[in-house]
Parts: sequence; C-alpha cells; structure tokens
Amino acid sequence: MTNERLRSLPSVERLLARPAATHLAAQLGRDRVRDLLRDILDELRREEAGEGLPTNGDAAGAPSSLFTPDALLIEIEQRLQIRGGAINQPSLRRVINATGVIIHTNLGRAPLAAEAIDALSETAAHYSNLEYDLERGERGHRETHCQERLARLVASEAALVVNNNAAAVLLVLNTLAEQGEVIVSRGELIEIGGSFRIPEVMEKSGARLREVGTTNRTRIEDYERAINEQTRLLLRVHPSNYRIVGFTARPQLTELVELSRRKGIPVYEDLGSGCLVDLAAYGIKDEPVVAESLKAGVAVVTFSGDKMLGGPQAGIIAGTREIIERVRRNPLTRALRVDKLTYAALEATLRLYERGVAHERVPVIRAMAAPLAELRERAARFCERLAQTTAQRIRATVEAGDSVIGGGAAPEVKLPTALVALAAAEWSAAALAERLRAHVVPIIARTERDHLLIDLRTVTTDEEGIILDALAAIAQPVPRPTASVSH
Repeated sequence: MTNERLRSLPSVERLLARPAATHLAAQLGRDRVRDLLRDILDELRREEAGEGLPTNGDAAGAPSSLFTPDALLIEIEQRLQIRGGAINQPSLRRVINATGVIIHTNLGRAPLAAEAIDALSETAAHYSNLEYDLERGERGHRETHCQERLARLVASEAALVVNNNAAAVLLVLNTLAEQGEVIVSRGELIEIGGSFRIPEVMEKSGARLREVGTTNRTRIEDYERAINEQTRLLLRVHPSNYRIVGFTARPQLTELVELSRRKGIPVYEDLGSGCLVDLAAYGIKDEPVVAESLKAGVAVVTFSGDKMLGGPQAGIIAGTREIIERVRRNPLTRALRVDKLTYAALEATLRLYERGVAHERVPVIRAMAAPLAELRERAARFCERLAQTTAQRIRATVEAGDSVIGGGAAPEVKLPTALVALAAAEWSAAALAERLRAHVVPIIARTERDHLLIDLRTVTTDEEGIILDALAAIAQPVPRPTASVSH
C-alpha cells in the first residue's frame, strides 16, 4: 500500500502548474519553487515510510498516509506557502522592541528620528554633493559634511566621522601613538560587546599600552611616574558598561589636563556612548557630556553616533584642529569612512539638537524622557483594549518595573516604568513570546516569573495596535484541519 501511495504523489511539473506555485514563482523564481517542491515531496516520502512527521505541525502532525489525494495536494501547497513565505521575507526585518531596553544592540540600537529618515530617503533617491563643492563647482571632500555642526555642538575646533567608535579609537591611536606608548589606568581596560577590548585595539593600532595604577585605584601620580620619552598620549576611557564601587580612586579629568599641559602630552578620552546634552533631568546622571570634556581641555574625544546621541551607526572624533587634520590625513581614514546615507541621517539628527527639540524628536532621548505617569496611563489603556479583543484568554495587568538604557551605557541606571504583564492558561510565557516573534512584524518582549512583560517605553503608540492585533490573533481559536482516511 505504501508503494501505491508513493506512486500517487503528484509530479513536480504538475505542482508547478498549480496557482499556489505559479504565484510564488513570480516572487522567488520558478527554479527556487521547483527545489522547494522536490524537498517537500522527499519529506512526504520519508513520512510515508515512517521516518518522520510533518515539520510544520499542520494537520495535527498527521503522517501523509492519513490524507486523501486531494487533501495531500492541499498539504503540499500549504507547506509550499509556509516555506516560500519564509524565504520571501528579507533577512533584515523591522521588529517591535517591547523589552524596555532603550538602546538594544541586538535590535539595531537607536531608531532614527523622522527627520533623519526623510533625509535618508532624499539622499538615497538622488545624486548628492557628497564630494562636490557647490560654490566652487569642483571636487570637494566628504569629511566636511557634519563637521561644523558637530564642532558647534561639542565645543571642538574640528570633527571627523568614521564608521563606528571602534574605528574611531583605532584611527586616533594609530595616528597619534603608533610605535609610542599610551598611558591608561588598569581600571579602564574595558571590554564591550563583540569582544572589543581596548588593549587589543591598541595593539592593532601599533601603539604600546602602558598600564598604571590598579583595577580599583589609580592616582595622578601613577600617570606622571609612567611618562617617558616614548609617551604619546594620556588615555582616559569612560567605563560605559560597568562600574567599580567601594574602595576606589580615579584622577579628576582636570588633573589629567593639568598634567598634559605641563608635560606637553595630549589627553585623549574615549567617551563611548557620547551624550550631546545633559540627561540628569531624566535620571541619567553618570554619562558625561562631550562638550564638557573638550571645554575642560581634552585634546581629542571619540564616541558613538548610534547610542546616546540617537543617530546612525558612526564613530565621531572631535578635538583640536591640528589633531583632527592629522587623523584626516591618515590613509586608514579612507578605509573607515562613511557613506552619504550616514552623513544624511547624522546631519538631520544633529539639526534636532541645534533646534533644542532632541527630547521630543530623537527616539532614544524621547524614550528616556517619557514620564512615568504617561507610561502608566498607556499601560492601563493597553490592558483595557486587550481585554476587549482576547475574551480574557490572555490576561493583562499593570506592574511596576524598570527600563534600562542598554547599548553598553549607564549600567546602573534604572528608569521606573509601567509594565504590561501578560499571562494565559493555555500558553506559557515562553510560548507567548515565541508566537509574538512569529508575527508578521516580530514583537520582542521579555519574560519573568512566567509572565510575558511588555514595556511601552520602547514602543511607539502606533506599534501598540500591532501588538494588540498579534495578541488577538493568538487568542483566536483556530480550527485544525481534519484529515480524511483513504479506503
């Protein structure tokens, strides 16, 4: 009987002529659909031989022997649609960040302001003056874009943009300290995500590391004693993703600057996240403002564009005109440069800071600034709307909780928030989370104590409707197809 059923499987060519296959072939190409159909038929043959069950869970996981020929044809087309749909999805997709982690590295860090998105679209769709001087009518330099705005915002003489902060660190060290020594406290030899370590970057740059002090205590005298004829830089690294507490000591920035002036050796500060405005009003009190370092006398700073600044991925170098010009002439600058889209998005973001509306228009700043009362009100409304669409199959309550900054910034800062806690008798928190991730717009939440937690601090009001629709679809009973037995 098995052999008879195997012989009754439709041919690939017959299946390719079916509407489901022809529609999918218009999206993926006929050859790709043919390969998918062959894989599905091979899978059904293995199932018929008892080697496995359907992988997609349709038809209650029934083996193919429980299908009539017509039902088997439907099963093949269902599997084709599922797999074809998955293939047709882009690899890089939009998701909704409901975790409450504002700068979520795994989810693309900073979402861009509407103005930055408009600038991206305009620049991407047309030619631009990326390397063209409109006044002179001749070739220009891409490095001039954003330079004046950055310099004004951070109180520097000049600035340069490269593709991320790791590149900025590498470029500054290679330019200013190749074959020389860089003095840094042992308490600042940081590692951030992706195993990016200051000592290893320094080694690649050609500079030599000179560690001073101890992990928890370093004094200005330690720097001074370490200075010799090979010293090129005094490096200060902001501990953006950790804190050392207790019996600690660290020189004040003013002390390093004073030593720098006496010895004629520049101070370089890697700020990591890079705040352009003071965020203390929003409960974030330990992230230094870039302009304050430069006003204090630091010769050069580096920081990220897609963290606390809230722009596109970029590494920003700001400092004295002489140092920035030396960095610009380094051949590595070309290898680490950014494209027109980065300049467009960064400039549009910087303009929002110039206008003084970053707290309203830049998404990460807006999320940090969101008042707790507003979040509680949104969470309560969300729960009410959910109760109307899920018939209580998914229950929601409002709980007190915390949001975090993320992105390796402000590790001790917790922002009070209102969490929507979801629970259901039919699904565990992990099962609910999995279903939300499988939504047409994947929704990423967090789980604690067998509750699925949604933090609306990182969810826009427009996205609330998408989450509610996804939960309503999950709660809707779905009749499973019944398979007919062939006699």
